[in-house]
Amino acid sequence: MTQDIALDDDREDDAYVLDRATVQAIRDAVEVGDAPGLAGLMEPLHSADIADLLEQISAGERRDLVLLYDRDFDGEILSELDEGLREEIVAYLNPQVLADAVRDLETDDVVDLLEDLDEPQQEAILEALEDSDRVAVEQSLNYPEFSAGRLMQRETMMAPEHWSVGEAIDFVRSSENLPEQFYHLILVDPRLEPIGNVTLGRIMSASRETKLADITEDSFRTFEVSEDEADVAYAFNQYHLISAPVVDENNRLVGVITIDDAMGILDEEHEEDLLRLAGVGEGRLSDRVIETTKQRFPWLAVNLVTAVLASMVISRFADTIAQFVALAVLMPIVASMGGNAGTQSLTVAVRAIATRDLTGANVWRVLRREVYVGIVNGLIFAVVMGIVGVVWFGIPMLGVVIGVAMVLNLAVAALAGVGIPVFLERMGIDPALASGAFVTTVTDIVGFFAFLGLAAIWLF
Repeated sequence: MTQDIALDDDREDDAYVLDRATVQAIRDAVEVGDAPGLAGLMEPLHSADIADLLEQISAGERRDLVLLYDRDFDGEILSELDEGLREEIVAYLNPQVLADAVRDLETDDVVDLLEDLDEPQQEAILEALEDSDRVAVEQSLNYPEFSAGRLMQRETMMAPEHWSVGEAIDFVRSSENLPEQFYHLILVDPRLEPIGNVTLGRIMSASRETKLADITEDSFRTFEVSEDEADVAYAFNQYHLISAPVVDENNRLVGVITIDDAMGILDEEHEEDLLRLAGVGEGRLSDRVIETTKQRFPWLAVNLVTAVLASMVISRFADTIAQFVALAVLMPIVASMGGNAGTQSLTVAVRAIATRDLTGANVWRVLRREVYVGIVNGLIFAVVMGIVGVVWFGIPMLGVVIGVAMVLNLAVAALAGVGIPVFLERMGIDPALASGAFVTTVTDIVGFFAFLGLAAIWLF
């Protein structure tokens, strides 16, 4: 059965989604084995669009498309592909086609491609590279995973610190192997230590006699090859960097990181936090059933344990519930409201920790604010539920019980939503990974205990 890939292309938010006609035409060409027709349909598409297409169709269609498209396969498509599909696509490609595809990629893109492949596939790609590129890629792979050394591209544009603008322009124009993307000319001293960046715009707007050292950027930073890529991405975002040199342990220039790579890491970090908060690990739409099941099972098991703990609290008030059935009707409301309030505070806290806005200097102020918000919201909903309790069951004291329990649980939920991720972060544990289960446990237990405990005291 044909799958619907693109949504209605007349919708404003689908402006960049492949339209149905194009997708269907590509599928038809693949089905009948029309290689020239397929090449003609794919030629106008951006590499990112082709990668999206490959990610959204079935495994069988993916295989047939890649085998038919074969000789026209662009290395940029591999760079744009989801990591989980790269190994599958590479396995389908003819070795010579694969070699041609990766030969024009920047070294950082080749490193990113190789990281997720098996050793035989890595070796096949490395053998396809020119000797200089192969050495550069192998050196980058020797750096720690998730480091600046892995993220950087080895192709740089540098100039001696004493050069003039005219000398720099002549040098760039005469260079045969310019990087595909570069934004700065990096000034270096005789020891190849970076001392400044000059933007291409400043070079083009200055007179030929102007010294490069006189027009360097103020926001100049370097990164060590061993620095964590997440810290690099944060610095790019925080200080509005476009590109920055990478240095080795001797402070010598070995590469450069550009904003597209840094923002890619930032997006991955945000996506990872979002998925972990939802308890789905690093799942992708292309993952198979068994893979997705394995990723989600542990978190469901943790939630089962927390649910059992909450049920144990309820079981201690079994007699109270048996005598007052209305409690069974209302108690999920208290726990649910607490869970939602806790998730709101938790999301804010995890995001603030990730962006380093929540620190030891302001944690107590943020904690107090969230608790106050929880109390205010609790009071508002306490009045609402108090009225519901009276109108629904005709028992004024029941409205008081659920109202007080609501205030207590929302206040505790806000406290847990901020306090737990901060505590886990101080303990060296990823707060996005473990906070959700703890916050849910706290809000359920406190909600049930407060509501049923108060009911046992005030209603009997």
